[in-house]
Amino acid sequence: MKVPNNHLLSIRQLDAKLSDLAPLGKISQPPKGWISQLRKAINMSLQQMGNRLSKTPQAIKEIERRESDESITLKSLREAGDALNMRLVYGFVPKNGSLEQMIEDRARALAVTIVQRTSTTMKLEDQENSNSRLKQAVDELTQDIKREMPRSLWD
Repeated sequence: MKVPNNHLLSIRQLDAKLSDLAPLGKISQPPKGWISQLRKAINMSLQQMGNRLSKTPQAIKEIERRESDESITLKSLREAGDALNMRLVYGFVPKNGSLEQMIEDRARALAVTIVQRTSTTMKLEDQENSNSRLKQAVDELTQDIKREMPRSLWD
């Protein structure tokens, strides 16, 4: 199954959007969470934030706890952000730079596995290939896999 050109275009467009988020990937969450950190930085009490959300101070403390243990919902984060006069920004940042690079890396790993398996079989049949031919086979197969992008790429 070949990947339509519009799919590649879609990946590149998404990469362009995600690249704007890349600097955010370097920011680590404060130990007690953003809500607590921001609320304290602007000197807003639990009571004041609770008033803005029609919740008790104890409920705000619970929201802060859920954020710090990563069990908070996006809805609660968005509501807390609104109460802090902030906008929730939500997204993903590729670990290795871009979606295209992620696909390239996976395709190369799959290609190496396939070529090594074939090479082992050929070696057993006394038909071993040179290292340069194996590298060329990996490069060509990587490009084929990227072009076709089979679902098995993510197995």
